[in-house]
Amino acid sequence: MNRLYNLDYLRGITAFGIMIYHYLCWTFGSFTADTFIGRLGVYGVSIFYVLSGLTLFYVNYDKMAPSKEDVLVFFKKRVFRIFPLLWLVTVVAIILSKTLPNPVNLILNLTGLFGFIRWDKYYSAGIWSIGNELVFYTFFPIFVLLIKKSKPLMFLFSLVLFGIYFYFAFFKLNLNTTLELQWRNYINPLNQVFLFLGGFLMGFFLDGFKTNNTFVLMLLVLGLFVFTFYPASGDTISIVTGVNRLVFTACCFLICFCFYKLSFQLPNFIHKPLVLLGEASYSVYLLHPIVWTILSLYISNLTSIPKLLISIVLTLVISYLIYHYFEKYFIKLGRK
Repeated sequence: MNRLYNLDYLRGITAFGIMIYHYLCWTFGSFTADTFIGRLGVYGVSIFYVLSGLTLFYVNYDKMAPSKEDVLVFFKKRVFRIFPLLWLVTVVAIILSKTLPNPVNLILNLTGLFGFIRWDKYYSAGIWSIGNELVFYTFFPIFVLLIKKSKPLMFLFSLVLFGIYFYFAFFKLNLNTTLELQWRNYINPLNQVFLFLGGFLMGFFLDGFKTNNTFVLMLLVLGLFVFTFYPASGDTISIVTGVNRLVFTACCFLICFCFYKLSFQLPNFIHKPLVLLGEASYSVYLLHPIVWTILSLYISNLTSIPKLLISIVLTLVISYLIYHYFEKYFIKLGRK
């Protein structure tokens, strides 16, 4: 199966963007909904969810019946892909916090069950989204089973998940209160699973769809333009509620579609770093808060800009090493 390198591009760019968002926030304060970086900080994770559903469809759909054996193989590979680095980051974050963790929350984090039960109890920035992903993985075999055995039932199930998404955007989340105060409701996996479903359905319906790069690039420019300039301001709650939620979600789907269907490869001096960044994106995403915390604790005399630059460089270097010598080892184990 050919690797979709353009999805690696987007995955790497998005992980890098989320890292920059956090570093800028931790340096200069939070960003509002009318700024590109504020929007990226919220919807960068949404793009990850769409890519996750799309990639899992591409890799697993044709070879999954799904039978009991298929499902076990799928989850085994996911465990070896996700848990080793999740455990490492969780343990390091707890050590750096210098506080004893709640035993129940610790067990839930180490088993991955926190995403199902206490999705807001995590130990490092960004881990909440991994809890969401673990929930989505339980949906994936259901998606495959329904779409292969009963498309009408899959259609109804998709409507239900969209209805839940709609409910959170228009009723559960309150536009008059900040996103921070409603964080637990926002990161509820049921508020995010439609994004994963959207990626899965994109793969199913558009797998054989052919178009030319010029048209796709025009759509990409349109998606980025709307994402950047669509009128929304104030607290970032304004871009995850009401009609704005639907508009920005559509932008995420459009951007992912464009990278999915772009059929050219960038020159090697751009292609190789972007692919490597995409492959190491999980490390970049989970390790950057750890790097920042260590610098803050042990090199506290750094001024803002040097700290920002050193954090970026260290994160990229450490993420490459962790991916190459740690993640890849467990990925290979999961394939055996």
